[in-house]
Amino acid sequence: MHLPVFDSADVVVLGAGSAGCTAAIAAARAGADTLLVERYGFLGGASTMVLDSFYGFYIPGNDARRVVGGIPWEIVERLRRYGMVIERPSSYGAGQAVTYDPPTLQVVWEQTALEAGVRLRLHTFCLDVQKEGDRVTGIVVGGKSGMGLITGKVFVDTSGDADLCFRAGAPFQPAGEDGPAQSLTTTFRLGNVDEERALKVKRADLVQMMKEANLSGDYRLPREEGSVHRTPLRGVVATNMTRVAYVDGTDPVELTKAEVEGRRQAMEYVRFLRERIPGYEQAYLINFSTQIGIRETRRVYGDYRLTREDVLSARHFPDAIAQCGAPIEDHHPGSDTRWEYLPAGATYDIPLRSLIPQTVANVLTAGRCLSATHDAHASVRSMGQCMAMGQAAGTAAALALQVDNSVRGVSVPHLQQQLRSAGALFSGAG
Repeated sequence: MHLPVFDSADVVVLGAGSAGCTAAIAAARAGADTLLVERYGFLGGASTMVLDSFYGFYIPGNDARRVVGGIPWEIVERLRRYGMVIERPSSYGAGQAVTYDPPTLQVVWEQTALEAGVRLRLHTFCLDVQKEGDRVTGIVVGGKSGMGLITGKVFVDTSGDADLCFRAGAPFQPAGEDGPAQSLTTTFRLGNVDEERALKVKRADLVQMMKEANLSGDYRLPREEGSVHRTPLRGVVATNMTRVAYVDGTDPVELTKAEVEGRRQAMEYVRFLRERIPGYEQAYLINFSTQIGIRETRRVYGDYRLTREDVLSARHFPDAIAQCGAPIEDHHPGSDTRWEYLPAGATYDIPLRSLIPQTVANVLTAGRCLSATHDAHASVRSMGQCMAMGQAAGTAAALALQVDNSVRGVSVPHLQQQLRSAGALFSGAG
């Protein structure tokens, strides 16, 4: 079937989540004609439609050492200028959280991308790819106006589900193959909360109250250690409480059921908070997440696969492009979450090779579809790291244009120098 060419660019970034936005901004700032393709009508992905907090910027512990800089930190500073950022301790000791207002972040992402020269194409789905040998030459996209082709020289897959890599035939591991896939979560926000009373309830007490509520038979709360936190808006709290397990996040039939179940659970938690927790008596539901939050689907097999041992031993790599101190945070099926922490104050590196999918020559990936085992992925998927990976992938994509569009031909020292000049933080010591 002959397809019209809708657009063409040096660098095509698929998926405008936190990784895709930073990838596109980085590529455009490096001089590449960059097109960012997104299925929704706004930028940010999970950062603007599911969550309201960045994790991964700081290591766990009391010293609050920041381990992510560059474009990700610039985004935080831009939010701060709107007065829409607070920093707060993580509910689980996973490092200082950066909590923001999601609608404001949508605008910040757009402003930053457009100022960099990124071209946007929203409301556009990737349906397939075109290849010549081991190179992707274009992505087949669809929208209300029909199907067409977007051609490019280098592609960055930040779709979250490795959609481009999957269509290109690159090897991947589906979630659930090496351990139960992480569960899904519908988040929600509540208004008219008496914060002074509500936030006096300590997390341990909230967990105990949830356990007691389940034992009473009056409630069905599948996750007994969910969290509630304050936001930049007075009287508004955000939650991370629901748990929908055993779902293939790439199957629309299963996802449909999960969306319905997530909202059902959310309403049950709203009822619990109103009836059992001081300060929530007059609270009202503001909104659910735009879609259910998906933690894990396809993970590509890259030139290197980040492992649990790499994470917990705080391993460093000569081709480091970002770093992480976040614990392994496995939202497995069940009422609790499995946590494993790095040595105090330690970080591990994310190598460039984990962003290079096998069998394709001109494709990079970033975000939660990187090359990692289930356990390592449960640490490295924090949004601070997704953004840092995105900046690295976008910069590498622009550099690849100088070496016949080959992502493996990029000079690692030159890439690292470019990233450090732009404020990125990592060790790079093998």
